[in-house]
Amino acid sequence: KGSRPSDPHLTGANQDRVVLGLDSAGKTSLLYRLKLKEFVKTIPTKGFNTEKIKVTVGTSRAINFQVWDVGGQEKLRPLWKSYTRRTDGIVFVVDSTELERMEEAKVELHKITRTSENQGVPVLILANKQDQDSALSVTEVEKMLAIHELTMYTLHHIQGCSAVDGQGLQSGLEKLYEMILKKKKMLGTGNKCYTDMT
Repeated sequence: KGSRPSDPHLTGANQDRVVLGLDSAGKTSLLYRLKLKEFVKTIPTKGFNTEKIKVTVGTSRAINFQVWDVGGQEKLRPLWKSYTRRTDGIVFVVDSTELERMEEAKVELHKITRTSENQGVPVLILANKQDQDSALSVTEVEKMLAIHELTMYTLHHIQGCSAVDGQGLQSGLEKLYEMILKKKKMLGTGNKCYTDMT
């Protein structure tokens, strides 16, 4: 655990990520699957967890991700924007088995991407718990979250994954890395027309 730095914007081979999503979506389990390479049963996050994670992108390049996992209980959600300020990318985790909470997840996803501070911040949506038989497909989750309605300035990608066996996490993070580089390149050229990376 640690405190959110006043200027968390990391460049080069270091990048800043914030992991958001409803309570019980599996955010902390995903964080520690990435960190420890194993499934860890967790308790609800009351504030936040933070870990530095090294991820190999492509064939050789190692990228350091400083990952902030923020609690998803309703009373904690107003604090999300404090963690997304100046972040390089947002990871939004959804429990693919919870059909009855998809509308709630959709509202929170669209709310966080439309705040002024997050305009244009790339978003990776992780449809977690794909290892379970009751999980909705990635296509179904994409439709229920109305991903196509995200603003034209928001680069985004949806990826099926599982904190239990790690499936989908590597490819999802690589996609997020690509989107962050694309955004920085566009900002450098002054091009404001972002497209979807799905």
